[in-house]
Amino acid sequence: MKAEDLTAVAYFAGWRIVRWLPEKRAYRFFEFVADRVSAKNGKSFQRLESNLKRVSPELSDAELKTLAKVGMRSYLRYWCDTFRSPDWDTKRIQSTVTVNDAELLLEPVRNKRGVIVALPHAGNWDHAGAYFSATGIPIISVAEQLKPERVFKAFLRYRERIGIRIYGTSENVIPILNKHLANGEVVALVADRDLSKSGIEVNFFDGIAKMPSGPALLALRNDSYLVIAHVTYTDQGIHIKFSEPLLPNSNSEKSKIEDLTQQSADIFAAGI
Repeated sequence: MKAEDLTAVAYFAGWRIVRWLPEKRAYRFFEFVADRVSAKNGKSFQRLESNLKRVSPELSDAELKTLAKVGMRSYLRYWCDTFRSPDWDTKRIQSTVTVNDAELLLEPVRNKRGVIVALPHAGNWDHAGAYFSATGIPIISVAEQLKPERVFKAFLRYRERIGIRIYGTSENVIPILNKHLANGEVVALVADRDLSKSGIEVNFFDGIAKMPSGPALLALRNDSYLVIAHVTYTDQGIHIKFSEPLLPNSNSEKSKIEDLTQQSADIFAAGI
């Protein structure tokens, strides 16, 4: 059996086992895994500490390690949610979500005007998408094509079951997204990491980062709203906070894209 096949088998077995476990035991297990990863202090944990140091430079080394441990637990909570959420019913999905300024999304949807929702990697954006899908607002998104392919396809099926229509990055997605926006639909894009190698340089926590130009480009060319959503965990589930629609302060398309991408980065940083 190939390594990819073994990875897929292990992944599907883990998915099934985590769904079988009693809920509290499942989440405690993922906390245990997070704490083990933190204690090993490997490269991934050191990178997390380094990123958090940039966000909160005033923290002591001990405080930084504590915060990084909490961050690792949050990351593993996302995966436990992902494994278990296929068994969540609509009532649970909706009752575990609180929203600030939902009207910023709902008004353009009612007016059949396309909306791009840009998000950072924070909280559980699948839960947020499932929430709005359950209220009758279908969500369109794009996912990085990953290996093993069987696992990637399983994620596509999972997200489609919760009401999120996903296109892979291997497709020519821009014309497809243009059509959805022209139909007044919502396109949600995780937009704090550039995968195209042609992203826009932005100032981010006193450093330079590259973020994708896609959200700004789609908004400008389709006369669609561009809003930022920040998803954070709560004890009961998640909280979603929307920004006002972003407006460019420039003239040329190139400068408008750069301006909107920088505005997005600023709001991401404030949320983080």
